[in-house]
Amino acid sequence: MRKILLFALVLTTGLIFAGRLFYLQIYDTSATTLSKNNAIKAVYDYPQRGHIYDRNGELLVSNQPSYDLMAIPREIKAFDTLALTKLIGVTPEKLRKEIRRAWNYSPRQAQVIIPTLSKEEYAFLGEQLRKFEGFYIQKRSLRDYQIDFGANFLGYIQEVNPSTVSKDPYYNSGDLIGRQGVEEQYEHTLRGIKGVKRFQKDNFNREIGPYKNGTLDTLPVQGKDITLTIDAKLQEYAESLLTNKRGGIVAIEPSTGEILALATGPSYDPADLVGRKRSKNYTKMSYDSITKPLTDRALQGQYAPGSPFKALTGLIALQENVIGLNDNVYCTGSYNYGGRKPLGCHAHKRSVNLVSGIAHSCNSYFATTYRRTIDKYETPQKGMNAWKRHLESFGLGNYLGYDLPIGKKGLIPGADFYDRYYEFYWGSTTNISNSIGQGEVLMTPIQMANFTAAIANRGYYYKPHIIKSIKGEKTIPSIFTKKNVTTINKKHFEPVIQGLNDVYNFGTAKSLKVPGIEICGKTGTAENYDKIDGKRVQLTDHSTFVAFAPKDDPKIAIAVFIENGYWGSRYGGRIASLLIDKYLNEEVARKDLENWVLNHSLEEEYAKPLLGKPFPINDGSKISAKFLAQENLEQ
Repeated sequence: MRKILLFALVLTTGLIFAGRLFYLQIYDTSATTLSKNNAIKAVYDYPQRGHIYDRNGELLVSNQPSYDLMAIPREIKAFDTLALTKLIGVTPEKLRKEIRRAWNYSPRQAQVIIPTLSKEEYAFLGEQLRKFEGFYIQKRSLRDYQIDFGANFLGYIQEVNPSTVSKDPYYNSGDLIGRQGVEEQYEHTLRGIKGVKRFQKDNFNREIGPYKNGTLDTLPVQGKDITLTIDAKLQEYAESLLTNKRGGIVAIEPSTGEILALATGPSYDPADLVGRKRSKNYTKMSYDSITKPLTDRALQGQYAPGSPFKALTGLIALQENVIGLNDNVYCTGSYNYGGRKPLGCHAHKRSVNLVSGIAHSCNSYFATTYRRTIDKYETPQKGMNAWKRHLESFGLGNYLGYDLPIGKKGLIPGADFYDRYYEFYWGSTTNISNSIGQGEVLMTPIQMANFTAAIANRGYYYKPHIIKSIKGEKTIPSIFTKKNVTTINKKHFEPVIQGLNDVYNFGTAKSLKVPGIEICGKTGTAENYDKIDGKRVQLTDHSTFVAFAPKDDPKIAIAVFIENGYWGSRYGGRIASLLIDKYLNEEVARKDLENWVLNHSLEEEYAKPLLGKPFPINDGSKISAKFLAQENLEQ
């Protein structure tokens, strides 16, 4: 029995050793890889990133040469630190820190020590590099911006982080990658394919020639050029109109969903995030918690839309068959309900219908139609959810699905939203402010532009997108060519559009007409609340405006949101009219509007909260106060 046990033990041990040896020799390639890493040096040849053009073929972004000081840490020999730092313009402490970082990451892997040397630094260093064993120069390209605007949608490139390196084998430490805007969204298209050259090394770690005579070497493949839907002239003009103002502007071509302009203010010169100055400038802007230049307000700003929402309130009421075109509502100058604070109105005729209600922005009319919509159903919960479904068909309350990497969902509240906050009965009067785009309704400027495009199209829209074409590819993703149809019948749009046209004819934007263009638009004044020193305060109202033109063959739909801009026609309306004029006529006819906008600043208005000047608000719904305070803190 003992002999059998001893034999079994020896046999088992032998099988284990044999199996392990078989695994190491046949399946485990780590030793081979390590040997190759020691004996083979790989030098990458970085491709040019693809160029970026606007819709008219204007070059927006190209490339410029850049030089990185590289090193393989274990191959660095003793050198004159002061001499090297003087050549490359960094401190000895900075150089030592980067060498330690590279050594800790991988002693054997070539890594960037000092990135983006200037042409002058490269010229001086090239002559002396032989004195610094273990270091070498690697050439690559950085972005060269042909414009000083559009930073929010272009994005930038930066050094890849370790997390990305560990997840994506394409990238090595020190590589560059697109961040934000189209640089991030279309990174795989723009980056191209790296080339590589491999060199054999001897046992003294000296290069002895190409590995396998260069048969495994590859050439770089340049990234693909892309053409954006952006109109560079319109974009530049939009950003100029935002000087000394905070807000967002979005212009869309209704027939395609192509984004013509996407402006945010304040913004920055995209060249500020190129090269070695990128880190310093980015840090400075990221710590600016007041003006927030890195925040794209056109995509990330969530605001109460104000009176432009009334067009949707009217459309839903028509679809739900709770109003007729000839039904009039008597307005006493305000809408009073349940002893609460009344919704005040502009001065206009006492009796209004849908068309005149839109033209004169009558709060009483739309509060009445909203109540009829909700109260049509057995319970306010069912009415609220029916109302929400209609709005969601316009792309509201969720991400739109555009091809940019950032955004916010906005908010279209449903029954579950109010059930969570109210233990007692709630009904249509509880959230009556929703009827005029206040209350809990929140939208981003791009969502406002999109619902305006849907109205211009009489009931459908294409998802907004910024890519027009990719070189070498025939089509763009089908998601951007699919028609999205709303729940509102086409016949209901004409009277609403007539009301929007009358806003310019004799309504709240009659002073903003542009000669020769029939514009449909809607002014909006959105209440502006914030939480300061633990108190809810009301600041200067926001100015909001949506428009499209021409009326019967729309070429542009636009949304403008100006923070603390007083009322709709003051800033939002002027800017929208100017942009429509600029896009359709190239030359602006309303120089009076242009001069006014360019010469007026809101900087003093933005300084008021910092100086303790906002005035407290004593009224307003509890649910709105709680939710908006939370939203402001998040933003």
